[in-house]
Amino acid sequence: MAIREIVEFPDPRLRTKAQPVVAFDAELRQLVADMFETMYDAPGIGLAATQVDVHRQLLVLDVSEEKNAPMVIINPRIVSREGSQVYQEGCLSVPGIFADVERADRIRVEAHDVDGKEVVIEADGLLAVCIQHEMDHLTGKLFVDYLSPLKRELVRKKLAKQRRHAEPAAAGA
Repeated sequence: MAIREIVEFPDPRLRTKAQPVVAFDAELRQLVADMFETMYDAPGIGLAATQVDVHRQLLVLDVSEEKNAPMVIINPRIVSREGSQVYQEGCLSVPGIFADVERADRIRVEAHDVDGKEVVIEADGLLAVCIQHEMDHLTGKLFVDYLSPLKRELVRKKLAKQRRHAEPAAAGA
């Protein structure tokens, strides 16, 4: 397993549309293992392959408190949505930024597991939010896209400032 670099906003690679996974093989299982290690290390509750610069329709998540309920969702498709909820979201690709986003409260997703077997996932609450957030990554969309253009620009400037301050500290390490 290996911890992969997480691509950060406003990197244009985050806007790449992911392609379906077609090979359910050892390489895919290694990518999944790397993504879980990266997500848990960050720490986060979800990670899309796009965020580690692999443009395949793959996401991993674990919304459990104990970090013992890992889920792999491949080639996901939302087939039904109900209700709505507003949840304060953050993102490993937009570190330190949180904002309220409205999403469906309950979803039904058809997808594949790591072995290529078809699965149906019924989700609500935080799990539904996490799946929708990570699925957005697969289409090149970020949670900051739900913000006004002004707020999105403020986020971009804040992240640029954080990076400038982090560079001297990294150089001195």
